[in-house]
Amino acid sequence: MLQKKFALVLTLLVVTSMLLTGCPTPAAPTPTSPPPTPTSTPKAEPTPTTPPAPAIDCMGAAAGDEVSVIYQWSGAEEEKFNAVVKPLVDACGIKIVAQSTRDAAVLDTKAKSTPPDLVFWPTTAPLTLYTAQLKDLASLGANPDNYADYWIEMGSVDGQWLGVPVKADIKTIIWYSPANFDLFGYSVPTTWDELDALVEQMVADGNVPWSMGLESGPATGWTGSDFIQDILLVQQGPQYVLDLIAGKIPYNDAGVKQAYETYGKWAKDEKYTVGGAQGTVSTGFLDAIYKVFSDPPEAMMVKQSGFAGGEIAKQYPDLEYGVDYDFFPVPGAQGMQGGADFMMAFGDSPATKALVAYLTGPEGAAQWAKVGFDLSPNKLALGNYTDPALIKKAEALAGAQGFTPDIGDTIPAPFGEAEWKAIVDYINGADLDTVLAAAAQAQADALQ
Repeated sequence: MLQKKFALVLTLLVVTSMLLTGCPTPAAPTPTSPPPTPTSTPKAEPTPTTPPAPAIDCMGAAAGDEVSVIYQWSGAEEEKFNAVVKPLVDACGIKIVAQSTRDAAVLDTKAKSTPPDLVFWPTTAPLTLYTAQLKDLASLGANPDNYADYWIEMGSVDGQWLGVPVKADIKTIIWYSPANFDLFGYSVPTTWDELDALVEQMVADGNVPWSMGLESGPATGWTGSDFIQDILLVQQGPQYVLDLIAGKIPYNDAGVKQAYETYGKWAKDEKYTVGGAQGTVSTGFLDAIYKVFSDPPEAMMVKQSGFAGGEIAKQYPDLEYGVDYDFFPVPGAQGMQGGADFMMAFGDSPATKALVAYLTGPEGAAQWAKVGFDLSPNKLALGNYTDPALIKKAEALAGAQGFTPDIGDTIPAPFGEAEWKAIVDYINGADLDTVLAAAAQAQADALQ
């Protein structure tokens, strides 16, 4: 044992001495087995990468720069708009200072004193009121290629592109129950003739095709106005409707009379609508929606705007969209009827340009669709919607040959109420030529 300890100590002393004197340490013994034969290493495949998202262009805006805006949105709508612009705000550090008002007089006062950088308004009226003050959107970075030609025309004055829609909602749709259609063997029509044939088949089967309630207090008749305008889009096309709004075609024109007669066939007869003429006039517009989805259903279809989906979901929370309730575009319509909020610019600061370029470009379009703030007329929004109803509405809007605002809402007073009266009186049996003549006179008075 003592000899082993002595040998270990001696070995340690030798190694230590070699390290201190710089002598090399003994090499490790050479292995007796041959080294492994080298093999070729396979070339690594490149890892697929996702293309980076387009960078947001701040257009020279600096952090802290402000953009003043006026719009009519409030509550949930305002929250959605803030969600739409959040990526821009985060990327550029700009601040959006917003004022919400539905009073055109407030906008007028601001426009004539301290105009906001941007205004978002549900009509194109500011285009003609403040033409000299508004900036051409192309000079601010807006891209007209991302919009259908009819949108550019609606927002242009004397060759200047002064307004662009950022938000739209469509009315030219018919709500129905897919489950009930399946039960009776009905198919969704794709042409007006197919819709007419479907209506007749429903009558032959003992089913009531339509629920057409007009009652809405002082505004009774507006649902009939929407239906008749959609018929005009089928029979005459969007330019005809725009010419009615502009006063180029009188409201008692033969084309308008034809649309009224088509509507009247369905709205006045109990075989075609719930309660016949009396039911059409006296049924509330919300009740008209509910009747199609009650158990058992009182009618097969209701022509109503996009808001009907939300009302159905509230009234019948157990129903499933796409199974128990759905919609299809009015077949044969050459354009869409609806509302749109237009963006117009009084300012041209870098921050203003950044917001304009963002909303009219790919990033803003995609974000608008993802947030689901109704529809973006920007073509690049397609493919980015997540809500199934909005996906369907967006496809319908994308296929439209034109877009027309509501006739009654767009022609100034006293036309709106005169149009509603004409519809109610006609359903109640008044002479059609007489009621149309009175509405045409109100149209002329409003536009003189």
